[in-house]
Amino acid sequence: MAEVELGNAWQAAPMWSPELRRRLGGLLTLLLLIALTLVASPAQAATNLVQNPGLESVAGGFPTCWEKNGYGDQAHTIGTTTDARSGNVAAKIDITEYTSGDRKVMMQRNATCAPKVTAGRQYDLSVWYKSTTVAAAMTLFRHDPTAGWQYWIDVATLPATNTYKQKSVRTPPLPAGTDQISWGISLYGTGTLITDDYSMTDATTAPPTPVCTAGVACTKGQWQVMPYQSTVRGIHAVMLHNGKVLLVAGSGNDTAAFRAGTFKTAVYDPTTGVFTNVNTPEDLFCAGHVQLADGKVLVMGGNKEYPKPDGSEGFKGLRSSYLFDPATNSYTKTNAMTAGHWYPSATILGNGDVISLGGLGEDSTGTAFTEYYKAAEKRWLAWNEVKQTWKWWGLYPTMVLMQDGRLFYTGSHTFGDGLPGTGASIYDYNAKTIVDVPGLQKKDERDQSMSVLLPPAQDQRVLTLGGGNGHTAVDANRLTDIIDLKAASPRYVPGPLIPQGTLTGGTPQSPGQGKMYVSAVLLPDGTVFETGGALHNRADPVFEASIFDPISNTFRPRMAVDPVPRTYHSSAFLLPDGRVMAVGDNPGNGTFDMRISIYSPPYLFHGTRPQIQSVASTQWAYGSTQKITVSAPVVRASLIRPAAVTHSSDPNQRFVELPMTVAGNTIGLNVTSNPNLAPPGWYMLFVHGANGVPSVAKWVKVG
Repeated sequence: MAEVELGNAWQAAPMWSPELRRRLGGLLTLLLLIALTLVASPAQAATNLVQNPGLESVAGGFPTCWEKNGYGDQAHTIGTTTDARSGNVAAKIDITEYTSGDRKVMMQRNATCAPKVTAGRQYDLSVWYKSTTVAAAMTLFRHDPTAGWQYWIDVATLPATNTYKQKSVRTPPLPAGTDQISWGISLYGTGTLITDDYSMTDATTAPPTPVCTAGVACTKGQWQVMPYQSTVRGIHAVMLHNGKVLLVAGSGNDTAAFRAGTFKTAVYDPTTGVFTNVNTPEDLFCAGHVQLADGKVLVMGGNKEYPKPDGSEGFKGLRSSYLFDPATNSYTKTNAMTAGHWYPSATILGNGDVISLGGLGEDSTGTAFTEYYKAAEKRWLAWNEVKQTWKWWGLYPTMVLMQDGRLFYTGSHTFGDGLPGTGASIYDYNAKTIVDVPGLQKKDERDQSMSVLLPPAQDQRVLTLGGGNGHTAVDANRLTDIIDLKAASPRYVPGPLIPQGTLTGGTPQSPGQGKMYVSAVLLPDGTVFETGGALHNRADPVFEASIFDPISNTFRPRMAVDPVPRTYHSSAFLLPDGRVMAVGDNPGNGTFDMRISIYSPPYLFHGTRPQIQSVASTQWAYGSTQKITVSAPVVRASLIRPAAVTHSSDPNQRFVELPMTVAGNTIGLNVTSNPNLAPPGWYMLFVHGANGVPSVAKWVKVG
């Protein structure tokens, strides 16, 4: 068609001289050939950022820009082989005896050889390999100009294969400050691993032009106060894997209800607004709770007795413990703990067991017993079966499970001062050691602050927000602190201040005023929504909400504000549809606000939601690759552990990155092989598109 049109135009120019017509004809023909070539040629492949990707350039007996690496105790050899997929050189690792650690071939960590990257972007990595064992993983290190090189993440476990196979993975968005990465394949067991033909390309998808017609909701989100009220005081809230919410009140901080033996629990269905009452055997007011691998909720401790009017005795803790079963909406009693615990912590471990620490005992003094629940035996171990340190950890101490199995006490607690020392520490249960961690600002003014393991869990960074001191009645603060638990010597560093809000009547807070009773909720787009709080103990609600971005370490201030005050005994948590639910408020006059608020974050107003159309299996093994299909291209996938929150404390809340292997709308999700990153249990699976809009979650069981 193009040749016909050119010919017609050519014949329509009879006034041109033969020589001019000849020259112009040649020029037009050349232009036509160039145009046809551009149309017919395929798009150029994305630039491979790997230096010496085929390992063919060798100097000193090993491929240039590559290094031998690893740690631990093994009998091993690392070298090259002619058994290459292409060319004449491949890398080979042999481990014949294994005790610990790994061995790997990876890009040299220097300014020349390690690929240069941009924080917040994503990259497609691929490698061709042979392996006689499944003990092989794609391992990434990241460089920060301030912190230097550090381990970042294992993005995938590689299946065994005796012929060359390709493994491709898309990285999570790179953390703040990252300017280079280095990666390779780690062998962490006996066997032989051969690798060749590495590739790394920028896979960042540009977000579409925002289209939103919802006004301020596009940037601030939107709250809805439900037209009905809760049937119980929502002091404890647990997001169940059937999509319903367990609300536990016990006596609900009501001495009259306690004397009458009126203890309450309800299961709330957010889709229908229906509440189902649950028979509650004891006063589970201010108990601890955690979700177990099978989806049941372990509830430990609670209130044995309220304080005496003359102040001679305080609250007393129960030794009792129960399992709540979402399938039957009923409690079943377990064996008792060693001691009573009112305001105990509860952290699930990578093996599915639970450690509970702190609280007040049956005599209203601090409980120094470490309680250990053995999940396989469905019982609390006796005190002499537990590795005791005889330390009192305070009330509701926030204990976050680290990737190496130790616990990080963040410094967040309830009531009064923090613990002696720096106020934060790393606790090794197996070694029975406690090491102080420096840097926490105003450690004795972090009462009912909140701490979260920032998305993704693989980055091992914790954010602690706000707090005050209920004993001294100081103004609550705006402080935040961030710690990188992967650092050689972890320490808190100051983060950005919580944005200022208003007090009752719209009075602006003064510059130094912040909030305690703060709630922080991990969102499926990898950010943190903070909301609620008060300036003083059970008084002066603060109306403010913001979104913290872990990539930029900044707040997006002035989000829509919950019209209901949320102070003492309030909670906020993520629903499977990507909204946030808030309950509770128990000011000093003894009243309790029974209203329920639902927040729709800005991402829900930014376009069509991707859908998870199918999940090949809902039972996910560690180190596996799980296949899903989606309705449209997605840029990220994650697992979010459902909430079990009370008193600004949910130490088990976590967002686990699922590095993707992308083939159109069929996605392979690479599950971590480390159960300390994703303790066994039910999780909400989210994906989201380039427009930042998340799917509705699907429930999957890990472990």
